[in-house]
Amino acid sequence: MTTAARSTHAQEAVKRVLTRLQENPARPGMWLGTVLARLGALPGRLLAYARDRLGTPHGAARAVAPHQVRRPPVLVPGEPWTDQAIAELAALPPEHARCWEELLRHALALVASRPAKKWRTRARELLDALGADEVFGRTDRWLATFATAPPGPANEHNDSAVRGLLWLRTVAPEENTSPRLLGMVVASALAGQPRRTGVAGAAVHVLSTVDSEPALVEIARLVNRISHKPTLRMLDRTLAVKADALGISRGEIDEIAVPRFGLTATGRGSRTIGDAEVELVVEPGGVRTLWRDHNGTATKDVPAAVRTEHADELRELRAHIKDVNGTLAEQKARLERLFLEHRVWHFEQWRTRYLDHPLVGTVARRLIWIVGVRACVYYEGRLRGLDGQPVPARASDDVALWHPVDYDTDEVLEWRDLLTEQGIVQPFKQAHREVYAPTEAERNTELFSTRFTAHILKQKRFHAIATARGWQNQPRSTMDMSCLPTVRELPEWGLRAELWVDGVGDGFDVAATESGSYHYIETEHIRFYPLFAPENTAYAAGAGYAPWDDAHDDLTDPLPLADVPPLVFSEVLRDVELFVDGASIGADPAWQDDGTDGTYREYWNSHSFGELSTAATTRREVLRRVLPMLPIARRCTLTDRFLEVRGDLRSYRIHLGSGNVVMGPDDQYLCVLARHAKPLGGELWLPFEGDRMLRLILGKALLLAEDCAITDPAITDQLR
Repeated sequence: MTTAARSTHAQEAVKRVLTRLQENPARPGMWLGTVLARLGALPGRLLAYARDRLGTPHGAARAVAPHQVRRPPVLVPGEPWTDQAIAELAALPPEHARCWEELLRHALALVASRPAKKWRTRARELLDALGADEVFGRTDRWLATFATAPPGPANEHNDSAVRGLLWLRTVAPEENTSPRLLGMVVASALAGQPRRTGVAGAAVHVLSTVDSEPALVEIARLVNRISHKPTLRMLDRTLAVKADALGISRGEIDEIAVPRFGLTATGRGSRTIGDAEVELVVEPGGVRTLWRDHNGTATKDVPAAVRTEHADELRELRAHIKDVNGTLAEQKARLERLFLEHRVWHFEQWRTRYLDHPLVGTVARRLIWIVGVRACVYYEGRLRGLDGQPVPARASDDVALWHPVDYDTDEVLEWRDLLTEQGIVQPFKQAHREVYAPTEAERNTELFSTRFTAHILKQKRFHAIATARGWQNQPRSTMDMSCLPTVRELPEWGLRAELWVDGVGDGFDVAATESGSYHYIETEHIRFYPLFAPENTAYAAGAGYAPWDDAHDDLTDPLPLADVPPLVFSEVLRDVELFVDGASIGADPAWQDDGTDGTYREYWNSHSFGELSTAATTRREVLRRVLPMLPIARRCTLTDRFLEVRGDLRSYRIHLGSGNVVMGPDDQYLCVLARHAKPLGGELWLPFEGDRMLRLILGKALLLAEDCAITDPAITDQLR
């Protein structure tokens, strides 16, 4: 039999084995033994495939052990990291390779979630035999390949090897463990589908054993970057333990764990690559690079010598910049959460962790703070008040984040003017932050707010926005008999905010996905409770809320709105309006009825072109300041609800809340998607970051003012 024929025959034999195993999984050895007795030894690669398909590697090994088969590769080829490992081990002397194979088989022998004493003892012996430097140098390369490879099919056998290699680090000194590498493994393991949760869990466990600042930094980074709930709970528990050990709060852990990224001054750093030097400058939009070639001459692009001779270093620099930009976005979100965290710092502590921190300082210096009793912002090298004079600070002074709810309108407007004069772009809305106070209707209802009732939201989008802003939400399904409200816990205030929502839709095929998840939800009341008050629950499609605990027959009365601190009330309602603005079907210019017989069409029209929300009203005031700076200023007019734009072909009205467009002379709807809008570029100054709708409205205005230059048929067909 030729080699090719033998290989084909072997493949057919394995297929028959796997088929018989499905019929009689209790006796794998019998079927495999029968085939092997007739066929002889299987090639190692094919046997590894069969072993992987048989289920657990140990069960497969037992099935083939009684037979004369070449010992299969300890790793299954086909993944970048295993191909690399197999190639490296094949190049070693036979005796040395056998030591490595024994180490890998010991890694595979770890079945429990954590290693037992016997496993650790043997691991230490194998580690000593090969030498820690060689073991960790080589396996670090393999793990780095695992972490940087594009997501692909998971192999349980190889994942078991990764878990064992990770746990090897717990039997060696901490200096052999790279927290950054462990974090990369966690992120990579959770990036693909299906998630490799066993690998991620092992990496988190090992990371939790490392007692160093880099490990703390990596854990805090992971908390902000992953969404897998079981892994997040592990990370949260780890941070809580480390905070207790240090005698500090969880919030302080988040502060001291921010990496400096090698920046030598606030927002600035430099590197030398070959003969060239690159300066990194952290700006509101992210990191900007300034290159100088070997002559010290500034260049707009990466010098050619760097591209050709230092490709690896350039790749590492780009990964570094991506990491800085990601952390910068996380810090902006963290500082915005401080409004509700009720934090106060001593001045020296605040200056170290915020004002003068190489990365966080680029955010903190663009915010208004209360130092002692005076409000101030940083510019011209000093903290300065509204009068432009330096604000003296003592080490004993307390520092807090300024919020407009505590100040009258005139002072808030003065701060807006000062920030505009100084060209300060705030990292999020602060001086322009919307303030929500109880309305007359809310004072009449006393116990709940109906301000955002009866909005139709896309459930998937709502869930993403709510969880990103720290709310706990249970997606609604037609299968659910009970669901908790969407909740924001406020432990610093001893309160819990609840937004009641219901799944909407009558027909299963229209209302929900194939899995039963509702396409849309409808908003109800906003209520406030003591933090540990009994929870409420409701059927997913509505029918009213009731106590979760059977011991309570009636709903617990919420707190009177008058008793809710003004800052808490304002921030919670602001969040809910963000949910509505971001997830409402009215915010989607391309939304269609999806077979609901016009059920939501009236709502879509009212939200798309109706009265402005509080956020949209703020947007109008910003546009009033910004429009004169635009080259199309003469073509624009700002009205109560619209930005009117005069093009060459038609006139247009862009709604300041939804961003949707109608065109004259008969208010015909014009579908303009976000991808159609013109980019604003960096030269247009806006007073704050983060208002995607503001940028979208301006981008649509720039596009429509030059409607005769539009070539996209998706728009030109509508203009005819």
